[in-house]
Amino acid sequence: MLQGNFALEISSNPGASSRIIRLTKREVEVLNLIGQGFSSKHTAERLYVSKRTVDFHLANIYEKLKVTNRMQAYNVATTLGFIQDPVDDDELEVG
Repeated sequence: MLQGNFALEISSNPGASSRIIRLTKREVEVLNLIGQGFSSKHTAERLYVSKRTVDFHLANIYEKLKVTNRMQAYNVATTLGFIQDPVDDDELEVG
């Protein structure tokens, strides 16, 4: 089970100042479900919260990741390591 905040310090280039991005456990959960193709409504049902709460989390995520939509947010969060890319069924080895 995920716990607490997830933080990552990033810098656009070696000499630049860095910034720390923090996503909450719930924000990561929302991104995971969105990445699986769930709508805000279905994400809300899975997390036992309102759709408005999910949309609030998404707005916070967009601000933190400097993106404008859910797929950008998922892609950036995956690239930064907040979310693990799901393993394709084709890549699984059967031993």
